[in-house]
Amino acid sequence: MNIKNLTDEEIISLYQSGEIKVKDLVDNGICPTCFDNKYDAVIYGNKDDKMLYVDDLFECFLDARPKAIGHTIISTKKHFKDTTELDDDTCMKAYLLAKKIMVAIKKVYKPESVYICSMCDGPANHFHIQLIPRYSDEKRGSKNFVKPRQDFIKDDKRIKELIEEIKNNI
Repeated sequence: MNIKNLTDEEIISLYQSGEIKVKDLVDNGICPTCFDNKYDAVIYGNKDDKMLYVDDLFECFLDARPKAIGHTIISTKKHFKDTTELDDDTCMKAYLLAKKIMVAIKKVYKPESVYICSMCDGPANHFHIQLIPRYSDEKRGSKNFVKPRQDFIKDDKRIKELIEEIKNNI
């Protein structure tokens, strides 16, 4: 759907009614993350209570519609279409940060493993890494990347522990 000639308010209304999806924003050159930040979490919802870590390059937060408890996103603050557009320094820092956060997730949530993937796609995007825990009662393998999303269950105690572990690792 071509939404380039619509006002932001019209886009918001169409998104909220389900007539357009995030894909439509990206396909029309609108960064959904920037749009969400500009319009007070209209796309992804407020993530203040899910924020784990922020620095000058990245923000890290629990996924609002996780594939597993502890599913975490690391997102660049700048636009990058995918990993190939990252400068070497940002790439190195992103994956070192991911490793440190994976260690913290394993300590707090006790998964058997934490899978890492990047599924960035489209010209208007922030590079992001998804960290998806796999627990001992789940099958191993790539099907964990396509598990159905679940409702976010807020666990203040674990979130606080995770934030502390990340601070201790960085």
